[in-house]
Amino acid sequence: MTLLVRPNFLIGGNAMSKVDEATQTMIRNLEEKTGKSVDEWQKIARQSKLVKHGEIVKFLKTEHGLTHGYANLVAHQALQSDASHFEGDDLIRAQYTGAKAALRPIYDALIAEVEKFGEDVEIAPKKAYVSLRRKKQFACLQPSTATRFDVGINLKGVAPAGRLEASGSFNAMVSHRVRVGEVREVDDELIGWLRQAYDQA
Repeated sequence: MTLLVRPNFLIGGNAMSKVDEATQTMIRNLEEKTGKSVDEWQKIARQSKLVKHGEIVKFLKTEHGLTHGYANLVAHQALQSDASHFEGDDLIRAQYTGAKAALRPIYDALIAEVEKFGEDVEIAPKKAYVSLRRKKQFACLQPSTATRFDVGINLKGVAPAGRLEASGSFNAMVSHRVRVGEVREVDDELIGWLRQAYDQA
C-alpha cells in the first residue's frame, strides 16, 4: 500500500522542523546505504519514463533493491507530488478542524478497513477530500458538513439503491455516494461496496 501521509506524531508548531529533519536524515541514510545521492536516484527514476508514483516505487524496489521507505521518498522527490509524503497528513488534519473535527473517527475507521484490501492501495490527500486509488480512483472520502461524511464510490454496473445512492452532483469522479453520520455506519455493507470498487479499479 502506498501511503501519502505521515504518522500522526507530526503535530504541533514544530511539525515542519521535524519533517525537515526526518527528510534530511533519510536522504543522508539513502546515500550511505546505496552509494548514490537522492539526486542520482531521482535521475534513475525519471529515466524509467514512469509517471505514476506506485509504478516508480515498484520499479525502484524490484529493479534496484530499495526498501519501500527509500523508494517512496525518491518517487515523491522525482514527481514533486502536490500531496507529498510529508504534506499529506497536514492536508488531512486541515479537513477535520473546527466543526468537522467530530467526523475524524469515521475517516480513521474507513482507512483502517481500506488498508486491508492490499498493498497497492494509494491514499492521496487533496485539499477537501482524500482520494483512494489503485490503478485508478475507486473511492473518495470527504467530510462535507459538520454532521455528514460522504463516501464516494466507483461501482460499474451497480444500480443505486438504499444507502448506495447515485453520486449526482456530489462528485463527477465517482458513480455512487454513501452518506455517513456515525462511526457505527462504517459497517460490513459499506466496506463491501468499497472492496468491490477496489477490485474493479
